[in-house]
Order: sequence, then structure tokens, then C-alpha cells
Amino acid sequence: MNFPILSSLILLPIVGALFIFFINSDKNNKSTKYVSLFISLANLLLSLYLWLVFNKDTSNFQFVENREWLGIINYKVGIDGISILFVILTTFITPLCILSVNSTIKYRLKEFLISILVMESLMIGVFCSLDLVIFYLFFEGGLIPMFLIIGIWGGERRVYSAFKFFLYTLLGSVLMLVAIITIYWVTGTTDVVELYSIGIPKELQNILWLAFFSSFAVKTPMWPVHTWLPDAHVEAPTAGSVLLAAILLKMAGYGFIRFSLGLFPIASEYFIPFVYTLSIVAIIYTSLVALMQEDMKKLIAYSSVAHMGFVTLGIFTMTQQGIEGSIFQMISHGLVSAALFLCVGVVYERKHTRLIKDYGGLVSEMPKYAIVFMVFTLGAVGLPGTTGFIGEFLILMGTFKKSFIAAILASIGVILSAAYMLWLYRRVVFGRLNNANLKGILDLNKSETLILWILAVPTVFFGFYPEPLFGTIETSVSEFLIQYNVNINLYVTEK
Repeated sequence: MNFPILSSLILLPIVGALFIFFINSDKNNKSTKYVSLFISLANLLLSLYLWLVFNKDTSNFQFVENREWLGIINYKVGIDGISILFVILTTFITPLCILSVNSTIKYRLKEFLISILVMESLMIGVFCSLDLVIFYLFFEGGLIPMFLIIGIWGGERRVYSAFKFFLYTLLGSVLMLVAIITIYWVTGTTDVVELYSIGIPKELQNILWLAFFSSFAVKTPMWPVHTWLPDAHVEAPTAGSVLLAAILLKMAGYGFIRFSLGLFPIASEYFIPFVYTLSIVAIIYTSLVALMQEDMKKLIAYSSVAHMGFVTLGIFTMTQQGIEGSIFQMISHGLVSAALFLCVGVVYERKHTRLIKDYGGLVSEMPKYAIVFMVFTLGAVGLPGTTGFIGEFLILMGTFKKSFIAAILASIGVILSAAYMLWLYRRVVFGRLNNANLKGILDLNKSETLILWILAVPTVFFGFYPEPLFGTIETSVSEFLIQYNVNINLYVTEK
């Protein structure tokens, strides 16, 4: 295709943000909401068209655009089967976030929508980048709008949480920038495709792997550098929590596959026990912490850390099932976690409390809410028939092939996830309506119903019929692993 479809996907939200900036919005901010929603829906349709014309039978990067930018740095973007689903997830979640701001954002709505659109551009850029410098700029650029979303529209401790989020993630990425500069000095290029072919010197791989790991581990987040996430989720507005959980965390998981495994296969093999240990601790420890939470948002935030522990575990199994399961789990978590934060936002907007003890018996007052909340609770538990089951099942299959002990320990996390999610649902939805303030609480309105069911449909549909997703990623993952094993065998032969 001659049409620069990837650049269009990246730039269209920026253009929309600039247009909104110059709008003299009316008192109800209707014009800004309509424009931002139109732009995000246009980007969604463009990404679905991209998926439609995408060739699933090749592992080569497609729709590649390569232009000179800053001398030695080229603007190079392209997608393969691994990255395209994350682009679609980004464009799918963004319009739902915009729809959800009708009642949640009380002031500076125009600026909030600009931040959402800018963040969409930067996140799409992360998944399309084929140059390390371009990837770094998009990867770190996403900090700015999220910092503003938490710091301006967050809760009482918003400034503390915003700075904690910013400092954790920024400091974690400084070493990655040093590593990128080192790679350029050693190889003379930052082009990802070229680096795949020429390889990184073996003597540098361990230290460079650790530098990239320092950034991805914080952003995932992995234990013990996960403490910024619960604070950020609790203080962020609902739409901010949705973007953070559904997409921002996936940028690091994608980075592990594309860069940690792709550029440093020898180091990745060496650090497998290290990653397994951190992943299993994250799965078990944060699940236990989630059981102790009284704040609904904090409980779901800690569950996100546990689920991303499954993702890192599956990625470093270096198996077809493990990596495909991790990608599927990230897509599933993007849908389910987004919906769970929206469900919390629904009751918070009505009663302005997130404490579990303040609820109970909502099924009698909010039957529609109880149904959709149940769907996503079961998705988070990993019930067969939901996307959560398929991802976790494949990850555990891949882990059993590599380490029986790691798989058994990770399986404990599945049991614990059922414990804290069902405990949350029982206390909020079932039981007697003892709190008099809950009597007459309004059930889901039309907008909330639409948003939650839009998320529920793919959660169940792809739980029963995952072939469209697996058909997209299978070839790319297979060829990726073949090249990975070739690089490892070459190293063993040389030794």
C-alpha cells in the first residue's frame, strides 16, 4: 500500500487534539466530546481495516514506512502479527474512555480529552516503532499525558500519586536510553530489523538486557517495583485507570517480546530463573495482598499485577503456547480490567465511596449492573468460556514444558484470583441491602450499559472462538521462536 496507514493511525488523534484545542467549546462541552469521539471511532475503523488487509501468512513486517528524520535516526514504523492486536486494542479502548467521561469529569473536559487523544497517538506509536529511538520517544512520551490525567483530574492524593508514577517509570527508563546509545555505538544502527539480522555482541547482552529490563519491569509492573500502580489507579479518574490498566501496562509486555527476547536472546536465556522467580512472587504475593484490600480499586489494581505476572512468566517460557498465551492474556486483561474499573466507577459516581464495606445487596437495586459485573468477575477468574481462561491455560501449558515447579506455584495464583474476585463480588452484589444509603441507587444508564456490553461481547466471544486472534499472531510467533532458537544454537556451537 502506498497510503501511509500507520502514520495516519498515529497522527489522526494528534490532529483531533489540535482541532479540539481551538474549539471554543460551549457550556456543556458537547462539541469537544463529539469531535473526540468521532476521531477515536475513525481511528478504530482504520485499525480494523488494517486488520482486514493484514497478511496473516507471513511473519515479515507489513505496511513499513521508513523516512529520514534526524540524521542518523529514521522514522521507521511497521507491524507484524505480534503488534497489530495491540494497535487494535488501543483504538478499541480509547472511544470507550471518551464515552465514559460524560459524568466522571466535572471540569476542564476539553483538556482531558486532548490528553486522551495525545496518549492514544503515543501508545499506537509504541506498538508500531521499528527504530529504538522512535520507540523510546513514544514509550516515554506516554508518561506526560498520564501524569497530567492523574495529577489534574485525580483524587485527593493525586499530586503524590502522579509524581510517584512519573518518577518510578522515568528513572526505570534512563538505563534503557543509555543502552540504546550503547547499541548505536557498537552496531552503528538503531533499526530493529537490522539489529535482528546482525545481532548484539554476546559480551554486552547481559548488561544491555538488564538496562531494558529496568524499564519494562517498572512499567509492567513486576514485583518489587509495582508499588506505584495501586496508588496511581486509586487516584486516577476512571478513564485514566482504564487506559493505564488496559494499554499502558501492555507496552512493557510487548517490549519484553520485541526487544528483550528479540535483541538479547542469550541474555534472555540466562535470566529465565530470575524472571520466573519475580513472576511467581508477583502472582502469589500480590494475590494475597488483594485479598486484604478494602478499596475496590486497589483490589483490582493488585489483581493487575498478579495477571501481568502470568504474562511475564509465559513470555519467558520461550514456547509457542507460552508467548501466544501471554499475548492473548494481555488482550484479555485489557478488556476485563478496563471493564472492572468502569464497574467500580459506576458505583463510585453514585455514592462517592470505593470501600467494599459500604456496599452489599446491589443485586436487588441494580440487576443490570450485577449481570455485567459478574461477566467480568468470571473473566478475571479465568472461567472457561471467557478470554481469561485461554490466556492463563496456554501460559501454564508452556510453563509446564519448561519448569514443573514454576507451573505448580503459578497455579496457586489461579486459585487465589478466584478467591479475591468472588469475595469482592459476593460482598458488593449479594447479601442484604443493609446500607440505607443504597436504597434507590440508580441502575446502569444507557451510556454505561452500552460501554460495558461492548467490552463483554469480545470477552465472551473470543473466549469461545479465539481463532481470529490466534490466526493473526501464530505465524509471527512461530517464526520469532525459530529465529530465537537459531541464535541460541549458534552461540552454543561457537562455545
